[in-house]
Amino acid sequence: MRVALAQIDPTLGDVDANFELARETIAEARGRGADLVVFPELSLTGYALGQISDEVSIEVQDERITSLAEEAGETSIVLGFHEDGGGIRTYNSAAYFEDGSLVHLHRKLYLPTYGVFEERKLFSPGQSMRAFGAKFGRMAILICNDAWQPALGFLAVQDGARVLLIPTSSADSRFPGEMDTTEYWYDITRFYARMLECYVVFVNRVGKEGELAFWGSSHVMDPWGNVITEAALYKKDMVTADLDLKSVLQRRRRVPLLREARLGFLNRELNRLVEEGGDL
Repeated sequence: MRVALAQIDPTLGDVDANFELARETIAEARGRGADLVVFPELSLTGYALGQISDEVSIEVQDERITSLAEEAGETSIVLGFHEDGGGIRTYNSAAYFEDGSLVHLHRKLYLPTYGVFEERKLFSPGQSMRAFGAKFGRMAILICNDAWQPALGFLAVQDGARVLLIPTSSADSRFPGEMDTTEYWYDITRFYARMLECYVVFVNRVGKEGELAFWGSSHVMDPWGNVITEAALYKKDMVTADLDLKSVLQRRRRVPLLREARLGFLNRELNRLVEEGGDL
């Protein structure tokens, strides 16, 4: 499977322009022989939605999304957008389309609300973490801050995922001198690749929105924690990587970490912690 990492610079609040950018990007990726194109978090709407007054949420069945998925043909796509969930709830969502049809919708579960981040004010949290079957193999999606909760990656691979797709809008560190966000992300993706024995596809955006400067450096880790492709820092870019999903099974056979999970034991201990007040 050849995956294309679409490191783009969406325009905040200009949904139509971002659809056109996505259309052009998919065409370029198809020209490079991509089987899957992964876009960053909120690629159709922009990230800092609290800075605009317009309502830009869209339904996953929006005819523009449907048209984009159909035009992609045999090339699968992952789109990030502000989802109108019906009623009063909206979500920070990523949708996986295959052969023009929706296969999976992930709603971001962990919404940062500190410093300049205000996602919990804008979105409702998702309520499920599921791997899903694609024609290339079983995968899962974690949106940005989801990946800072290691339990989610663990759940995804225990549900059969061989690839973790991580669409992201990661900006420069809010803690200069103490925390290098770029370095942290490489540590996170390498940890997942090695300990969860899977491919990790990290797709970050670039550009600026207010105080936020997005740094890009999208990359893919193989199941041994090696970087096999990497995009530029702070520049629009597209890179591709060829993933051999059979190698995931070979890796897991040689070092069977995931078989040692003891889910029943973990379930008992988690229930104990919940009963002791550990659930928010």
